[in-house]
Amino acid sequence: MKDSVVRDKSFEFALRIVQLGQELQNEQHEFVLSRQVLRGDTAIGALIREADQAERKAGSIRKMPIALKEANETEYWIKLLESSKQVEPDVSMSVRADLNESLELLTAIIKTAKADK
Repeated sequence: MKDSVVRDKSFEFALRIVQLGQELQNEQHEFVLSRQVLRGDTAIGALIREADQAERKAGSIRKMPIALKEANETEYWIKLLESSKQVEPDVSMSVRADLNESLELLTAIIKTAKADK
């Protein structure tokens, strides 16, 4: 499998979200929002991995906008967790900074793919 910055970053971010979800469930007994964040974020990495493995470029390109949609949804859930005081603002800001990096990478990939058409 070829090296992929976006794939590697999405995996590392997913690990971080898994840990955050475990903390929310074990310490805060918060299950609904933590599962939403986990579901959305892990989908990002899975879609990117699927895109990396696509047999044709068109299949790869179709996965990235879906990953971007999941990243935007994950951002919503993280903001909701912060606003509801389920996570500390510094944790939320740090997580959102990582997520913003993923959003920027995905947006750049999609723009480049559209320009190559």
